[in-house]
Amino acid sequence: MAEPLHEEKTARHLDHLSEALDSGKQYQVRHLLNNLSASEIGDLLESLPIAKRLVVWEMTDPALDGDVLVEVNDEVRASLIRDTSPEDLIAAVDDLDLDDLADILDDLPEEVTSEVLRSLDRQDRERLARVLSYPEDSAGGLMDPDVLTIRPDVTLDVVLRYLRLRGELPDVFDLLFVIDRNGRFLGSLKLSDLLTHDPEHLVAELMDTSSVAIPVDMPANQVALEFEHHDLVTAPVIDSGKLLLGWITVDDVVDVIREEAEHTVMTMAGLDEEDDMFAPIVQTARRRWIWLGVNLITAFLAALVLYAFEPTLDQIVATAVLFPIVMSMGGIAGTQTLTLMVRGMATGQVSAANTTALLRKELAVGLLNGVLFSIVIALIAMYWYNDIPLGLVMAAAILLNLLAGALSGVLVPVILKRMSIDPALAGGVVLTTVTDVIGILAFIGLATFLLIGN
Repeated sequence: MAEPLHEEKTARHLDHLSEALDSGKQYQVRHLLNNLSASEIGDLLESLPIAKRLVVWEMTDPALDGDVLVEVNDEVRASLIRDTSPEDLIAAVDDLDLDDLADILDDLPEEVTSEVLRSLDRQDRERLARVLSYPEDSAGGLMDPDVLTIRPDVTLDVVLRYLRLRGELPDVFDLLFVIDRNGRFLGSLKLSDLLTHDPEHLVAELMDTSSVAIPVDMPANQVALEFEHHDLVTAPVIDSGKLLLGWITVDDVVDVIREEAEHTVMTMAGLDEEDDMFAPIVQTARRRWIWLGVNLITAFLAALVLYAFEPTLDQIVATAVLFPIVMSMGGIAGTQTLTLMVRGMATGQVSAANTTALLRKELAVGLLNGVLFSIVIALIAMYWYNDIPLGLVMAAAILLNLLAGALSGVLVPVILKRMSIDPALAGGVVLTTVTDVIGILAFIGLATFLLIGN
């Protein structure tokens, strides 16, 4: 039997958890939580109303509390921290990796932060300060500064004995990073080579000097692409002088990919992926005012254009019935192109070098679809109203608006990006306004000129 999808497992766990909470069977709640990972518990906490969330948080194994805080979104994390005593918070984050600690340190109360920093040794404090000095969405913000390093002039036997003495190894571990005496990155040694070659070999004889190294200032989404393109599990992070600063593992990259996907989906609706879905009603409503207000303004703009052609609507009732079709077709065509462009920009596949070619291609697609659907819709309109000129007006308007949708779908995100505005956030609103206005001007304008004018 196939393994259930992640979302199916989460929904099933949520049903069982809610049923146990409603029936007051705390032992069932604890049993369920004890069989879940920190990530799965985080998903459940985000899915529960605040009152139930806090009950479940109290029942979560304290050993997992720190990892759960790392997994949940910012707003849910803040609510859990408010409900946790300083002593419990200090215990929760005590065993976190430095890169995970850096992710949540700013969210902790000042007294907890001070105590956590005091508990670290000097080397860990310096490493943590190094991570915090880089933007969160960069390689430096993602990296773990606690990295295993070896020298090129030692034998594999020495490396094996070093690892045995160390005892504990990272959960994700496929490479050892080779550095010189000044800490500069030279290459990497595969764990498989370490285990399968003669222990008398020198590291320098087997290390890979062409392995991919990530610049510390590389954006997080570009880091994800590097991992994808080179099939990486781990990668070293270096500065401009090739000094080894830390390493990034694939589990951190998976988080970046998930966050990028959530960001794209949520921002296209004017929402924030870090919002608590069970936040207070007034707070949630207030957050949505901005984009509802922007949409209202753009809707009034389209209404004003329509108002200018009120005499046409009064004289030809068919235009009032048919013009929503024109606007809808243009909006869908534009959204398809816009989505393609936003995704391409996010993955680095769209740049100034290929925008013109994409524009030509999307205009050609718009022309082809415009001709096809204008004929179909014109024939329907002619049959419906027994009016050939009205059908021709409908055909011309559909063609023009599909071309407008293709044009704006390419140009709107490009222009917004040059204005330092997130295309995923504002692109949909701007595109809808353009296609609505063009659709009204094309259809009602042509109807006014060709049908009433004659």
